[in-house]
Amino acid sequence: MPIKSYLAHPHENKKEELITALSAFKECEVMPATNEDILVLVTDTLDDASDEILKEKIENIESLKLLAMVSGFNSPQNQQ
Repeated sequence: MPIKSYLAHPHENKKEELITALSAFKECEVMPATNEDILVLVTDTLDDASDEILKEKIENIESLKLLAMVSGFNSPQNQQ
C-alpha cells in the first residue's frame, strides 16, 4: 500500500477551499501549517493504481497551485 507525503500549495486566498477539497478524499489526511500558506498532505491508498487515480483527482483541484511529493513508501501486502 503506497503511503506518500506532499506539500500542497494553494492559490492565493484559497487555503481553506483546498483543505476542504482534500479532506473530502478518505485516502487523505491534511495538516495545515500555522505559519505558512501551505498544507502537509499524507495519502494512503490500497495499490499503485488507486494511488495514480487519487493523484490525478488531487491535481485537478482548482484551488491547488502546486503539489510537491516529499516522500513515498510502498508497503508490500502480506501474501499467504
